[in-house]
Amino acid sequence: MSAAPVMNIDPAAFWRDPYPILAEMRDSAPICYVPEIGATLITRRDDIHTCEKNVSVFSSDQPGGLMNVLMGRNMMRKDGEEHRKERFVYYPTISPRKVEQIWAGLFVELTNTILDRFTSSGSTDLVPDYATAVSGEALKAITGLTQVKFGDLDSWSQAMIDGVANYTGDPDIEARCISATEAIDQAIDERLPEIQRDADASLLSVMTHAGMPDEMVRANIKLTISGGQNEPRDAIAGAIWALLEHPDQLELATSGDVSWQQVFEEYCRWIAPIGMSPRRIATEHSYGGVEFEPEERVFFMFSSANRDENYFDNPDDFDVTRDTAAALTFGAGPHFCAGAAASRSLVGDVALPRIFERLERLRLVPIGPPVVFGGWAFRGPLSVPVSWGDVSSVSYTHLTLPTNREV
Repeated sequence: MSAAPVMNIDPAAFWRDPYPILAEMRDSAPICYVPEIGATLITRRDDIHTCEKNVSVFSSDQPGGLMNVLMGRNMMRKDGEEHRKERFVYYPTISPRKVEQIWAGLFVELTNTILDRFTSSGSTDLVPDYATAVSGEALKAITGLTQVKFGDLDSWSQAMIDGVANYTGDPDIEARCISATEAIDQAIDERLPEIQRDADASLLSVMTHAGMPDEMVRANIKLTISGGQNEPRDAIAGAIWALLEHPDQLELATSGDVSWQQVFEEYCRWIAPIGMSPRRIATEHSYGGVEFEPEERVFFMFSSANRDENYFDNPDDFDVTRDTAAALTFGAGPHFCAGAAASRSLVGDVALPRIFERLERLRLVPIGPPVVFGGWAFRGPLSVPVSWGDVSSVSYTHLTLPTNREV
């Protein structure tokens, strides 16, 4: 049991909106044990920034962790030289240079194609029809699983992130995660003969041709799908919603007074698509007045760090002019997100500006319930119904309003 002060939460309320309780934690118990999820939460930005770099204590190696058990042991669950070597093989596919040379142009093409599908309809739900499609089509190309449907990738991603955040041990969630990983293995089996015959720039090809063992290749493809689908998906849909809810901020972006990258960075600070990263205590350690014991589970709460009042004025406000340099959207230290450049390119350079360029008078639909967000480990909108063009010509009868998908 952790020696940190105990803070209780209502898991359902925490899923609906974690920010009020995280603010309370930062103020009164910045390092606290939450029995409902069986982990010690670190909530202040400086503490996370310091501890995440101390991998000898706050270890990513979690032999019994949910990700290892359900998805295989990937590079995110390794430290030191073992992590560095695996990342060295993986990284060339999505380095900033390769994103610029290979993927950026493809992102533009696939985004325009997706917009072409529904531009004439006058209304749609941005989550499935735009954010999920853009993120999924990009991920198909990057992983090399080009034969699958983007909807399958999204379903697999959701099942895995639900599975690795299943700290209450729900057997149905675990079963869906296992089914998803089995489907990914089958998709890899289908593509491997082509990849082995004709190399390309995808992760499956690069890792395979570099001689990475098969179990590592599979684990890292699953890792890429689990984070590489939901984070861009939720950032695309969420940032568009935020701009439509804050027309003054939208005007700053469309006029060029701020960049679309600033919009992306501020949205991810404000509502972190990936709000938490787990660690295992590897050895006895004292920090922040708390004695840590080996094998304790610790969560670095990036979503809380990104609203730390010591770094951000009025942190609960969405402000695209804000300096976000202190935000920990992609983490810190050796486990800084390898896909950061691809995400920034896809969302900030392409998906956000393109939709406002293509869909004139884009707006939230005036009917139905308000947009609902969910999740604390991973967070995003469940549905974002929008319309555009001439109001009198728009029909909303085909829209599907919020689903029960878990985030």
